[in-house]
Amino acid sequence: MSKLLRSKLFWAGVVVLGLVVVIAVGVAALAASGPRIRNHSYLVLDLRSGMMDYDPPADLVAQLMGPSPLTLQRTLENLAKAAADSRVDGVILKLGLETAIGGASRQELREAIREVRDQGKPVIAWAESLMSGGVHLAAACDRVVLPPTGMLVFTGTTAQSLHIKGMLEKLGITADLHQIKDYKSAAEMMTRTDSSGPARENRQWLLDEMWQMTMADMEQDRGLTETRLLQLMEHALFTPEEAQEAGLIDAIAYWDELVAELKREQDEELRTVRGGTYAKVSPRSVGLRGRKQVAVVYAQGTIAGRKSGFNPLLGMTMGHESVIADLRRAEKDPKVAAVVFRVDSPGGSALTSDLIARQIDTMKQVKPVVVSMGDVAASGGYVVAYRADRIVASPMTITGSIGSISGKFDMKGLYDKLGISFDSVSKGPMAELFSGLRRFTPEERARFQDNHWKSYNRWIADVAQRRGMAFEEVDQLAQGRVWSGRQARAHGLIDDVGGLRRAVELAKELADIPADERVTLVHLPGKKGLLELLTQQDGNQASALISRLFFNAVQRDLAEAARILADDSWLMEPMVID
Repeated sequence: MSKLLRSKLFWAGVVVLGLVVVIAVGVAALAASGPRIRNHSYLVLDLRSGMMDYDPPADLVAQLMGPSPLTLQRTLENLAKAAADSRVDGVILKLGLETAIGGASRQELREAIREVRDQGKPVIAWAESLMSGGVHLAAACDRVVLPPTGMLVFTGTTAQSLHIKGMLEKLGITADLHQIKDYKSAAEMMTRTDSSGPARENRQWLLDEMWQMTMADMEQDRGLTETRLLQLMEHALFTPEEAQEAGLIDAIAYWDELVAELKREQDEELRTVRGGTYAKVSPRSVGLRGRKQVAVVYAQGTIAGRKSGFNPLLGMTMGHESVIADLRRAEKDPKVAAVVFRVDSPGGSALTSDLIARQIDTMKQVKPVVVSMGDVAASGGYVVAYRADRIVASPMTITGSIGSISGKFDMKGLYDKLGISFDSVSKGPMAELFSGLRRFTPEERARFQDNHWKSYNRWIADVAQRRGMAFEEVDQLAQGRVWSGRQARAHGLIDDVGGLRRAVELAKELADIPADERVTLVHLPGKKGLLELLTQQDGNQASALISRLFFNAVQRDLAEAARILADDSWLMEPMVID
């Protein structure tokens, strides 16, 4: 690239970056004043896409290139504000076939919907179409409405397991793994072509547990007994008319017809406010604040590495340095009276989990720490939780999975297929213990498994000591077994069932804050604004921005250069080489 082109790109980048900063400052100034909400408004929450627990790790490019993702935290806060906000007359939830929300998240949303309804404000679910999970969520509302061309799918539930052993064999890869123990079934994906008896048993009792809770909710909300619901599941696919006759929905109307009906009820134009706009309303402006603060620290994703981020294979990850920094910030803040540690994770690295758990251990010596479990807090997700003062999980939370999988992959067969060979020299015993060119020898496997069992037994002993249980008692609940939140409470693995609200109540109790005294919730990590991301010290975000902004421009310039080079007429023109 010529100096002239580099110079032009540099100054263009400076100009664009300057404009972005100016825009960011302007947006921040507007946001400080908050949006204007008119009286007699309806809050419209679009839940038609998937939902994560909290905002993903801050990223400048993501902020510039797309809207903030839908989060459970933001939705629950919007519903809490709507319940208290005199300007909001009711709530409309937009649902659809893509409304994929975990069981624990659905339970928290249902609780928040009841709070709005308890304030005399109607909550209406308008759905393009509904699947079984959406039917369960919508049942908590005053009314459920489908358009004439919508569809309702109401079936039984199933739990499948994926097995790739056959694929690995075709590739020449052998999984040489050790699992502790029979119920730690994740390894079976790579070591079996079907599920073992214990794995099927565990899935079945979890399925039965979720079924019982869902049936109870549907009977309470819709007056439909389990016997009747089973009959409806045999029909499975419902037109809106059939769904209304069955009592699964209440009305049939297009969106504009629903809007027109609400207009008539209010005898005026229907005023609505979207969830994204309403999220900018400060909780304190509607009375949801207190002199004392409770920090809610979020930890979500696969537990791995130092920094929280996004991995192409693992998805969202939580790193120990990122999570510990947020915990320490809450610990050192004199305004924070207690901490709620919100965990939504299937597990991951034992080391990373322990480092986070250690911070919980030390922090609770300074101020109370209550864990609130989301959809999943299992394996490493339980490691980071059980040292807290109290543990709260939704009845439908998936937790436990106290067990371990470790080992290596023998890649020699794949390398042979690809024509790749290795030559090595070694010195000292066990030098090739973790070689990816062969399986463990009997001696290596014995040594490896002995070390693996010691690590597991140390974990069991620590859980037993902290939960006031015998080693054998915890071991019988462990060995990879997975429990619902309700089952975990019955077995003593957690202390209470409920959502974030219940965790905050316990945190107040431990901090000697009266139950009727309001507190201000501070969510960590704080969502960084555009200006903050642009000005952070390492400069990586700004570099990423400039790279992204200029990629397409440079690509176009290169394409134009290729076109010119293909036309030899330029050779006849005088040129200046810079």
